[in-house]
Parts: sequence; structure tokens; C-alpha cells
Amino acid sequence: MNLKETLKILCEPAGVAGSENAASEAACELLSEHIPNAEIDNFGTVAGSMKFDGNLPLLLLDAHIDEIGMIVKFIDDKGFLKVGRAGGIDRRALPASQVTIWSKKPIKGIVCTLPPHVIKDTVKAIKEDEIAIDCGFTKEELDKLVSLGDPVTIDAQFTELQNDRITARALDDRAGVCAILYALYLLKGKKLKYNLAVTFSSQEELGKRGAGIAAYSVNPDLAIAVDVSFGDYPGAKENSTWKLGNGVMIGSAPSLDRGLFEDVTCIAKEKNITHQIEVMSGKTSTDADAVSITRNGVKCALLSIPLRNMHTPAETLQLSDIEATGQLIAEFILR
Repeated sequence: MNLKETLKILCEPAGVAGSENAASEAACELLSEHIPNAEIDNFGTVAGSMKFDGNLPLLLLDAHIDEIGMIVKFIDDKGFLKVGRAGGIDRRALPASQVTIWSKKPIKGIVCTLPPHVIKDTVKAIKEDEIAIDCGFTKEELDKLVSLGDPVTIDAQFTELQNDRITARALDDRAGVCAILYALYLLKGKKLKYNLAVTFSSQEELGKRGAGIAAYSVNPDLAIAVDVSFGDYPGAKENSTWKLGNGVMIGSAPSLDRGLFEDVTCIAKEKNITHQIEVMSGKTSTDADAVSITRNGVKCALLSIPLRNMHTPAETLQLSDIEATGQLIAEFILR
């Protein structure tokens, strides 16, 4: 399995939260190579399962397929599209960005920005109600081409940097999807210690909605959620241990199962899988929060991939961290 090519396939389709269809279809096709019964549910979540023995516990592997973006709210008289956020997009990265409006046909546009000569405060981020997209059309033309509610993504090329690093939009959380696919690749032909269910859930950026629904349907005994988390960045504390290239981040939080955390950490040490510990003081702000409180409660672990520039079109990670995450998932399932 070529991690870089798989990640590129996953990142190319648009999948703004609530409009994940294209991204879900690409992920479903990749998952079906490992789990033939993979399908997309009514909520846009990709789901599949492998059950070998009724006596084995059912383990859920989850990563979210949706990405942050925007949504068309109305068209003003001058022909500018006014938009709102779909998820926590970083508004500092918006001015002068090229975008695509996903209407019946994709339409290119640019986020308008005032010249610095006339801005009183050049430090503050653009406000949501100030975001205007220019597509080069009149209002009358746009009324025929664009529908209210159409999703919008910021254009960004999938680019390989030095030292095995990638920058692209939607790495949050197509990287987690890629790590799970890599784990399934490593498990091919091996005898597993769990029945498996896999979900690439929708609408995580809107409040973990897809994961809660999918976990209720799957009804797992335990789960591993895979997401991204903050890596090192300019201005980070020198004693920060969360660094790109330092491997999978194993989550420790009051909302996660302590026993699973210890098991996963022990396996990482035994198998010499590069890893780092991420401590959170409450909830995790990932699908783990929704999965863990499904039905009567699910024991849940969280694995994260270090990421820079989160919620921008220039998210950046290191492929070796995805590899380490997939390896740890596979070793846990084989134990």
C-alpha cells in the first residue's frame, strides 16, 4: 500500500461537513478492498464490518471523513456570494483565497479582500459576515448557477514537502482514514483477535454527529477513534512533546478508558512503534466523545496524528506518523 497515493486519493474529493458524498464514495471504494460489505449509510458515513466468531469482542475503528468549509447563504445585488462556516474554518486564512463552489457544476471564485491601504486594523481576522466570494458573474447569472446551501471549499494542491511531509486541505481527518486503511492492509491474511467494524463518519466538524449514529448502529464492545491533533508549530513551548515525526499520539483523558490507554501504550513500547503521549484534561473534541457515551457506554481509546496548520488549506503532516498509527492499530488487533 502506497500511503502517499492513498492519502492523495482521499484528500482530492470535496467533503464539507454535511456534504460528504464525493469523499465518502472515494473512501468507501478503498475500504471495500478490505471489507467487501462497505457501504454509505443514510447520514453519509462509510461503514463496513468483518465478523469471524460470535465469541470475539467487536472492535470499532473510527475516523471522520468530513472537512471544514463554507456554505452559501445568499447572493447580494452586486453578485457577491455571502457564506457561513461549515465547521471551525480558520478565518485568518480566507482573504484572497481561491475557492470552489460545489453547485451542479463546480464554480471557481475568490474570497474578496480590502486593500491594506484602506483597512484600519490589519491584525484582526475577517468576520464571518464580511466574507464575500467573487465568481465573476452578475447576480442574475449566479441565481441560475448557484443554489443556497451549496458547499464551498478552499482550493489547495496536495503537495509533497521535504522529509516525507505533505501539505493539503482535508488532512483533518483523511489522515485518520488513511491510517485505518493501512492497518487493514497490514492485517490481510492474519488471524484477528476481534470482530471488526470500521466507520468513516460524517459531520464530526458539526458536533460528532455521524459517529454517534454509527456507533449506536454498530454497538461495539470497545473502540479506537483516530483523528489529528496539534503538532509542533512556531511559538509552541520548547518542552512540547507533540512533534511531527515523533509518531502516533496516544490520548490520555478522563473521558477515555484508562485500561485501553495502558494496553495501547504497552504494545507501542513492546513493538518499538514511535509514539508520544497526549494528555487532555476533559473531553477530547473528537469522535471518541460521541462513541464512548453510545448506548450503555463504550470503552474508547484515541490515537492522533500530529498536524500543523489545522483547519486551514495548508494542513501539514509527516507520512511516517500515519504509518506508526496504522502499525499500532494492527498490533493491537493482533494481540
